[in-house]
Amino acid sequence: MKIIIIGGVAGGATAATRLRRLNEKAEIIILERGGFVSFANCGLPYYIGGTITEKEKLTVETPKGFRDKFNIDVRVENEVISIDPERKILKVNELATGREYEESYDELLLSPGAEPVRPPLEGIDRENVFTLRNIPDTMRMDTFIKMNNPATAVVVGGGNIGVEMAENLTEKGIKVTIVEMADHLIAPLDPDMASDVHNYIRAKGIRLYLGSGVTAIGEGKVLTDKEEIPADMVLMSVGTKPETALAQSCGVEVNAKGSIIVDERMHTSVPHIYAVGDAVEVEHFVTEEPTSIQLAGPANKQGRIAADNIAGYDSIYTGSQGSAILKVFDMTVASTGLSEKQAKSAGIDYDKVYTFLAPHASYYPGGTNMSMKVIWDKKTEKIIGAQIVGYEGVDKRMDVLATAMRFGGKVTDLTKLELCYAPPFGSAKDPVNIVGYAAENIISGKVKQYFWDDVADLPRDGSVSLIDIRTPEETAGGMIDGYVNIPWVEIRKRLDEIPKDKPVYLSCTSGLKSYNVSRILTGLGYDCYNLAGGYRLYSSIMKDK
Repeated sequence: MKIIIIGGVAGGATAATRLRRLNEKAEIIILERGGFVSFANCGLPYYIGGTITEKEKLTVETPKGFRDKFNIDVRVENEVISIDPERKILKVNELATGREYEESYDELLLSPGAEPVRPPLEGIDRENVFTLRNIPDTMRMDTFIKMNNPATAVVVGGGNIGVEMAENLTEKGIKVTIVEMADHLIAPLDPDMASDVHNYIRAKGIRLYLGSGVTAIGEGKVLTDKEEIPADMVLMSVGTKPETALAQSCGVEVNAKGSIIVDERMHTSVPHIYAVGDAVEVEHFVTEEPTSIQLAGPANKQGRIAADNIAGYDSIYTGSQGSAILKVFDMTVASTGLSEKQAKSAGIDYDKVYTFLAPHASYYPGGTNMSMKVIWDKKTEKIIGAQIVGYEGVDKRMDVLATAMRFGGKVTDLTKLELCYAPPFGSAKDPVNIVGYAAENIISGKVKQYFWDDVADLPRDGSVSLIDIRTPEETAGGMIDGYVNIPWVEIRKRLDEIPKDKPVYLSCTSGLKSYNVSRILTGLGYDCYNLAGGYRLYSSIMKDK
């Protein structure tokens, strides 16, 4: 059997080595247009920032390594220019010499990836304008910084790469501005959870222009629809598009956005041609609808599954849920599944809970609270999405939530998880358990919630009681307009100040103490509502506006 793989990096390289482990006799060839077949594209921003200091560290495997370790023939700088699926013949251009040659195959795997979008802006081709996809892009940017010592940079686009690059350019001493057309950074987050990120990034000296688009790139500046921004260099990070022209030219079916349509075994519409990675359309694990999720983890899994099927082993891909994590200076941002916005768009009747908890026992030194948001389907109670913004311990909790979600767990099942505990690492009731307890209280009707965006519409005419149950020391830092402070330890003594015939809307720092007060008052016959996420979340959102 002769197998040719077009493109390396995550999906193609994984498929090649898996195929070798499954079939020692197969002839396996990787044809890679670029000069590097397997490199750490997720590590590129950290080379720019100086965390990764050696270029060689970015190369996961070399052509020689593939040959020596796996007996795989890797040909870099060899571009496939046509595919004849009837004859099962490729035409290849050896870029170094210009020589064209043909190569036959029995099975073909496409792993072309996605290329950065370059919008048709005036000035987009200036030498100080960059995209970041591969090692040559990285070296070009690094050389420019070393040669020109830029003082200012504009990052156009606030996705993961854009935010990572903003951090790493800042670490180089460059004054950075992010321009993002949406109303918040990091699309998988909801705006409420993005507020903490925005406030933190601004505190690090990065300017944010949200809801703003770039109209042109001039000499030493970027023009937006609002104002002019100084820019000695510009990074375009406005998204990617699947690189599928070659696939389309041989009749492979694609969707409206150009992504290759594959089945659960990674077959394309053309016999003997498979496809994996950022260029393919996949099924979303939650909605079961077609989507594009461009992450290294799914690409690796798809490469393995394609290899299994090429080698004669039945293997299926069960969908992508979009589990992702991002370092922002000392902050960690993680998400999985659907955001609230996506759940609404999918027509799912959902509910949500917010918690704000320490990553380990509160009496153990260190540890900063994590802001957690978990969304579930009201009908099935299954977890459909989660977002966490914090510092220590974020990755651990998101991995637990992503795993529970993958195995069809209900949000109330989180109460049953027996997770590791010692004071330096967690709590006897882990933050993940607490999410389950809080959701269980909501589902069972023990507590009724209201949300930050309900606050402005609450009447201030005395028809409802608005009570902040924090201590006077806590409220000295600010209160929501119209709320009255009754510290929670004084509630039972001051019941005469709370009319029983009016709904009571409670607020505390995180929603935990006000939940306790809600149970006290509910037990006494009051109609109580608890502010989800508390004043801390509310004030973060208001500060961000």
